[in-house]
Amino acid sequence: MPDLLELTGISASYGRIQALSNVSLRVAEGSIVALLGSNGAGKTTTLNTISRLVPVTSGSILFDGKPIENWASHRVVEGGIAQVPEGREVFRDMSVRENLEMGAYRRKDAAAVRSDFERVLDYFPKLRERLQQRAGTLSGGEQQMLLIGRALMMRPRLLLLDEPSLGLSPVLVQQIFGIIDRLHKDGLTILLVEQNAAVALACSNYAYILENGEMALQGFSEQLRRDDGVRRTYLGH
Repeated sequence: MPDLLELTGISASYGRIQALSNVSLRVAEGSIVALLGSNGAGKTTTLNTISRLVPVTSGSILFDGKPIENWASHRVVEGGIAQVPEGREVFRDMSVRENLEMGAYRRKDAAAVRSDFERVLDYFPKLRERLQQRAGTLSGGEQQMLLIGRALMMRPRLLLLDEPSLGLSPVLVQQIFGIIDRLHKDGLTILLVEQNAAVALACSNYAYILENGEMALQGFSEQLRRDDGVRRTYLGH
């Protein structure tokens, strides 16, 4: 499959603090690619550079063959990239329905929006039961479902997922990753940032490992799962 996303030599800073240095990665269309690393390694910053929330100081970002490193963030969304941020950032005082509708606020294709709304509720039946409920009163797992559903309402070609398992019970992690697998099988391309390396490597096709803002290792996920160094450092074996 051709690459849908390609980062080449990306560097980014927060003021004088270098967050990323010469980071390169590729995401083939129709794949799940995992981006792993410890806290502070630069995983979220990498997603934020793709979404144009953090300025790129050098390097290039190609999406579907087009350079986007100078695009405004709203143009990135309109171009087909949706990010699900870490931290359950739902609109807490709005209903579940209103949160989902906000995902499509820039779209003009009303019939397709209604179809996508039903499709999201098929993915997340629990949200159908809570459409009128305030989003801030949902459980952590339900809020994560709502965030993913809101991003899907943008009808993205590429979904950026930032720590979807964070703070969830093992049962809920299994449910969330079951949905991620289903989205992948339905043709969505996914770049997944995840601290739970075992789960991420089990569901992804290819993986990159960041250390201190630099790319330390990459390979097919199954190969990395069998690598003794990766097992000791990231899988607790």
